[in-house]
This record gives sequence, C-alpha cells and structure tokens, in this order.
Amino acid sequence: MLKKSLIAGLMTLLLAGPRLQAQTPIPKAVAVEPAQAVAVAAPAQGTGGVALRNGDTVEVRIANVPPEDVGQIDGTYTLDESGMLNLPFIGLIKAGGLAPSQVQIAIQNKYIADGIYTNPTVTVNPPAQSRFIDVSGAVKAPGRVPYSSDLTLMTTIDSAGGKSDFAGDKIRLVRGGKIQFFSFKKLNKDPTLDPRIEPGDQIQIMESWW
Repeated sequence: MLKKSLIAGLMTLLLAGPRLQAQTPIPKAVAVEPAQAVAVAAPAQGTGGVALRNGDTVEVRIANVPPEDVGQIDGTYTLDESGMLNLPFIGLIKAGGLAPSQVQIAIQNKYIADGIYTNPTVTVNPPAQSRFIDVSGAVKAPGRVPYSSDLTLMTTIDSAGGKSDFAGDKIRLVRGGKIQFFSFKKLNKDPTLDPRIEPGDQIQIMESWW
C-alpha cells in the first residue's frame, strides 16, 4: 500500500507540473535602452602664436632622438609656396596657416607614426624678422614695432610715437604684397574699422600732400 501511495503521489506531481508552470507568470522582457554615448569634447588646441605664412623661415630643433640625427634635423627651413616644410626622414609637413605649436605637434606625430622615433620633442621657432611691424613715413618715431596680438593699425602707429605734423589723412598698409589704404578720420570716427595688425606688416603714414 505504501508503494502504491508513493507512485500515486509522484503521478500527481508530474501531472500538475505543466499546470504549475503555466500558472507561474513569466516576467516580461524589459527593453533596456543602450546607454547613450557621452561626447567628451577634446580640449581646444591653443593657437600657440601667430600662424606661419608661405615663405616664412623657421628654426626647427629636435630632442630625445639619437645625437647623430639631431645634427641632420636641427636647422632653418623655409615654407614653400604651398606652405610645406621639407624635413629629413619624413618629407613634407603642412605648416602654412598653422601656429608654431601646432607645427611642432604635427612633426612629432609624423616621426612617431612613421616609426622613426618613439618620443621626439620638437621646437619650432618663428622667424624673428616677421615678428615686427615696420612703421615709416610721417610718424614721430619711425622704425620697427615689436608685434603683439592686441595690436591694431592705430595702436601700432601710437607705439611709433604717433603721426607727425606733416602727416596727412591716409595710411598705407602692406601685407603679403597687397596694399590697403585707411583714413585717420574714418578710424577715429569708427574704431571698429581699425584692423588687427599681423607680424611682418608694413605701415606708412602718408604726408599731407598726398
């Protein structure tokens, strides 16, 4: 009798199993939205100085490389008409329109990417002759004014002593071979017309008879 009772109990459980499973609520799948990618803005690359121009001559120095290579790379280089520098082992590098600090990084990355050096340190010094503005003509202290990023046409003239008694109204600005004319009267009336000055600019205050 005990054996029959055990068998009957097992049969009851087996028959009830499917019903129990059917009655057990199955949790619904919860759609998990993928985490949104967070865009991390890279820090803006500082300009690190005034952009180089085609025809500029720069001094390139390198460190953390074999001593015998330093002598081959260190030296002065001139940007060609396309703004490119031609450097040993890596060839042409874009430099025109870039600040010296940006050119340094580009050269370092190129040496590393080409498998030439593992950790070079490059320094690019801008040409000294283009870090000044030449001021001439009817001005009290004609000569060269050291460049700074806050200089405008009028403040540069003030740095050269201001216009002389013989000065007229016209100011001649030469930049990259192109000539522009400005008026003292217009610039004094509307300072927003006062242009920023770039290194290498040439300013001439025209005499009153012009």
